[in-house]
Amino acid sequence: MRTETPVTIRLKDYKQPDYWIRHAELTIRIFDHFTQVESHLTIEQNGTGHLPPLVLDGVEQDIKEIELDGELVENFSYENDRLTVQPVKSHFVFKAVTHINPNENTSLEGLYKSGTMYCTQCEAEGFRKITFYLDRPDVMATFTTRLEADKALYPVLLSNGNPIDQGDLGDNRHFAVWDDPFVKPAYLFAAVAGDLARQDDTFVTQSGREVSLRIFAEHHNAHKTQFALESLKRSMKWDEERFGREYDLDIFMIVASDFFNMGAMENKGLNIFNSAAVLASEETSSDDRFDRIEAIVAHEYFHNWSGNRVTCRDWFQLSLKEGFTVYRDAEFTSDMHDRTVKRIKDVMFLKNHQFPEDGGPSAHPVQPQEYIEINNFYTVTVYEKGAEVVGMLHTLVGDKLFRKGSDLYFERFDGMAVTTDDFVACMTEVSGQDFTQFKRWYTQAGTPTVRVTEHYDAENQQYKLAFQQHCKPTPGQTEKLPFVIPVRMALLNSEGQDMPITCDGEFNEQTQVLTLRETTTEVVFSNVSEKPVASLFRDFSAPVRVHFEQSQEDRLLLALRDGNAFNRFDAVQNIYLKEMLALLNQPEQGVSEVIDQIVKASIEDADLSNAMKSVMLTLPSYQLLMDNVDVVDPQRLIAARETLKKHLAVQFAEQWAAMTQSLASADDYQFNAEEAGRRELQGLALSYWVNSGSDDALSYAEALYRAAHNQTDRLNGLRAVLESDETERQQALLGHFYRHWHNDTQMIETWLSMQATADGVTVEQLHSLMEHEAFDIKNPNKVRSVVGGFAMNFKSFHDEQGAGYQFVADMIVKLNAINPQIAARFVKVLESWRKFTPMRSEQMQAALTSILAASDLSPDVLELTQKALA
Repeated sequence: MRTETPVTIRLKDYKQPDYWIRHAELTIRIFDHFTQVESHLTIEQNGTGHLPPLVLDGVEQDIKEIELDGELVENFSYENDRLTVQPVKSHFVFKAVTHINPNENTSLEGLYKSGTMYCTQCEAEGFRKITFYLDRPDVMATFTTRLEADKALYPVLLSNGNPIDQGDLGDNRHFAVWDDPFVKPAYLFAAVAGDLARQDDTFVTQSGREVSLRIFAEHHNAHKTQFALESLKRSMKWDEERFGREYDLDIFMIVASDFFNMGAMENKGLNIFNSAAVLASEETSSDDRFDRIEAIVAHEYFHNWSGNRVTCRDWFQLSLKEGFTVYRDAEFTSDMHDRTVKRIKDVMFLKNHQFPEDGGPSAHPVQPQEYIEINNFYTVTVYEKGAEVVGMLHTLVGDKLFRKGSDLYFERFDGMAVTTDDFVACMTEVSGQDFTQFKRWYTQAGTPTVRVTEHYDAENQQYKLAFQQHCKPTPGQTEKLPFVIPVRMALLNSEGQDMPITCDGEFNEQTQVLTLRETTTEVVFSNVSEKPVASLFRDFSAPVRVHFEQSQEDRLLLALRDGNAFNRFDAVQNIYLKEMLALLNQPEQGVSEVIDQIVKASIEDADLSNAMKSVMLTLPSYQLLMDNVDVVDPQRLIAARETLKKHLAVQFAEQWAAMTQSLASADDYQFNAEEAGRRELQGLALSYWVNSGSDDALSYAEALYRAAHNQTDRLNGLRAVLESDETERQQALLGHFYRHWHNDTQMIETWLSMQATADGVTVEQLHSLMEHEAFDIKNPNKVRSVVGGFAMNFKSFHDEQGAGYQFVADMIVKLNAINPQIAARFVKVLESWRKFTPMRSEQMQAALTSILAASDLSPDVLELTQKALA
């Protein structure tokens, strides 16, 4: 635990280091109770003249020896996680021999024990927990790594690059040496030692090189690696075809770890994955899990170029690699499956998670300007909003120029650490467009609101749209300048068909994109023979909130006939949302007929795929509802949403029953867009059918669970039962689930999550769950399953006594001493306390205050809690 006063790091203070590390030669000797790390760093001064002290980062290092050019150094200082020595030459070799204790490293940063294996996690600043180093992304070196360990316990020894030597050492120990010829920052270093099963495959690149593909997992999980291998090969092929990026090493490896703070890590040539993000089988993995695994495998592979070959100059540029790579993996998934459904789900995730972050106390730009703990900036703003910014660049320059710009970026900056400005400059160079104003998307926090008004002049056949953009103040930014906002659009006639567009605005006829640059923009459309219906921000062309008071008739036309499937979905969601807001204010008025009309149309539309029907028939989340009210009263929100859901369940009970049964299939499991869409729609229909109060629905749900030959069907049945009041049936199925799958880690995580997210779960039940043998507070996945699952359980988390708030606060304090990074993630579920009714606001504030009162808070938790209360 760090004890010094946290220091604020600011982008404006960036300067290059005094020294560069050109090569790192590491020897990692693993023993039962400690690990010895010997490092030889080839270092040179950055510049000439007076030699400044060499200051290296190092956390929890037990120093055994320090040398400079072979001479023992006794005059050094080591305090506040910094080692300071005085070089006497501008080029020298620094040697350190230290002991570390990975067995007790519960932070899961640096080198640590994951079950029976050792592995590393060095992003963002974990390498300093392995040895002394200039642990910053702009210091790039080649690495040679030698691992030594017990041969029986750890027969597999891995690191970055290519294997160059291996052998026995005596005393039942052995070694392996790996060499990575590509320069990289320390955050991309990786090492693994364990008794692991290996599955092999190969991939032949477009230039004809054969690459060895290897996935490692513990032996009991060896049967779950095939899907990840297939996903990896699809990713490699796609990146060659779409971005012209070929893999560079002879080997690409993935290792599955049960203890991992994040989803996965793109270490050069040796990706380390959270087991939940790489291991899959139809028996234990749902469609959502398969979809997530495919996307994460692709994401980490794509980092080989957008993150590894070209990396970040400093951590303020984190979105340079993450935003760009999220954009790339989204495009990959869109090409592999259903592009519209993928876009819808990505936008819903953004609205449910990033929009609230933009509106809260931890709002920050895509390129943050300062931080105390960098781990706190691995956020949906940096990742998902960053991807939207890249997407807008693509929208503005078009397909061909975007590819040309990305090619230029990779070629010009290969082997370098650069900035978002460098990326945007490449797009400027190939397109000739000036993106100076556009870069405000990187530097200004907050979600802009675009207010739209319309006027139709029938006599002159002119239609006018006025756009006014505004972005609310965010912490540290009270005044916002106007953004560049691309509006992909169409004007629809009364039949829902696109009308030709002639206007006086900055409109691209080929892409159908209108670009807004000013606070207020008025656009006049000519030769408009009838009053049109404006279909704006098609495919969510910009991450903005839109206020456009269209008539009920216009909204209904968009919901029923818009040729852009995303905007048709969006119109339906807006109608649902308006209905719930009306029920919130006037619950006695009942549900309007327009709801039945659009639901009936969606059910009966034979042209809609099952996946599209599913998203069209899904009600907006509680988070989206919260985002559209000024003061949150949870009980009223629950009542409004439940009223609408119950109405649809009862009103269309026969249709839900027929749909559920017609979508059943006894065929072998396949993961593809069509089959996943069928199962998703069946699960939704079954949920509505159960909520109609039908005993037959509950019997069907239990039968679906018990007869399921894949995880998606099993969970569809179990979730439906958990939505009912049938406690005895629920406990019987949960007991059956545990008895059959208690030896499978991923299934146990699911079992924990299902209970934490079930309607009506209490804090007492959560405590009981955490005392169960299946729970391990040191395992991030199990903590997320219980604490994270409960925090997302709107009904139970917001209980009237405030017990849910204090439970999360107490868990944050407890986890702070074990794994600060995981603890800090849960602070955000309390940070919107100001938006709630007075009683709940006080309860949440008190919970946050209790965190701040705890002793020895990590910088991770301290920073976010202080922001939440500021």
